[in-house]
Amino acid sequence: MDVLAEGAVIPAHPLALGADCKLDERRQRALTRYYLASGAGGLAVAVHTTQFEIREPGIGLLAPVLELAAETVRNEAGHPVVTVAGACGHTAQAVSEAELAASLGYDAVLLSPAVPGADEKGLLDRARAVGEVLPVIGFYLQEAVGGRYLSPSFWSSFADLPNTAAIKTAPFDRYRTADVVRAVAAADRSDEVALYTGNDDDIIGDLLTPYETKGTRRWFAGGLLGQWAVWTGSAVTLLDQVRRARAGDHDALVGCLARRPELTDANSALFDVRGGFRGCIAGVHEVLRRQGLLEGIWCLDPKEVLSPGQAEEITRVATAYPWLTDDDFVAEHVDDWLS
Repeated sequence: MDVLAEGAVIPAHPLALGADCKLDERRQRALTRYYLASGAGGLAVAVHTTQFEIREPGIGLLAPVLELAAETVRNEAGHPVVTVAGACGHTAQAVSEAELAASLGYDAVLLSPAVPGADEKGLLDRARAVGEVLPVIGFYLQEAVGGRYLSPSFWSSFADLPNTAAIKTAPFDRYRTADVVRAVAAADRSDEVALYTGNDDDIIGDLLTPYETKGTRRWFAGGLLGQWAVWTGSAVTLLDQVRRARAGDHDALVGCLARRPELTDANSALFDVRGGFRGCIAGVHEVLRRQGLLEGIWCLDPKEVLSPGQAEEITRVATAYPWLTDDDFVAEHVDDWLS
């Protein structure tokens, strides 16, 4: 949990499927090995990028996918890694999924914010119940990207829950983001709750921005990102550069600022902004397919496909920004990861 507090690259783990849409365990394990070898400080499994459909009774992949990642980390990680399991649904389901994750050795739970009909009190009660099983990471999916408004008082109360470890926010709306940072700063447990950026239009800007609150400077410690499920080695290098910039390294700061719009451009292609984010999971899969880590871009939902022109956009950004990719690193090791 110290890794989580200090800040880390935490990829949102994709799901490796074969053409028959069955779990490809060899490639699923290879993905985990890739993230570990890249130096990622954590893994988030059973989250949106892993496809929520893994929970459906006719599919039944929640436990196998969680277990495969946990086993690989336990047996092969050469450095401390925080393992995060996604949990969905109302309280009973979320607690049950947290109990499964705890039985497999996970360190924390990322709570899905999508709970139909739940008010703020209900969401807090749910987080409190899950927190009795494992430390909790909250997630503010803002209105700008299909989520819901949650008040500053909610986030202060959430931060003060005894087992809240972090809060991830998708900062498309800078006003709402500032609300969260101020709310966490006002909480009694402020110093014990890390802030993480989610998928957004300005990842580097999030990581470079200091928030002065109550005389204390707060930063987004790291990112829990679908974006970082690809080109992860480069993401680890980028976070190191951000840390140098924060510490006063002028050249590092200039380099980060130059890459800021480039990463935004790449995120637009990967997550299919032109297509209204419809191809966001398929875009991640396409990069991993090109690198040989996935066999195809198949998803459990047959409607999850690349949008027209998205593949060309991915090619464009990968060519335009060579610092962004880690293709040579993957090519050197992919056969070992697949063994």
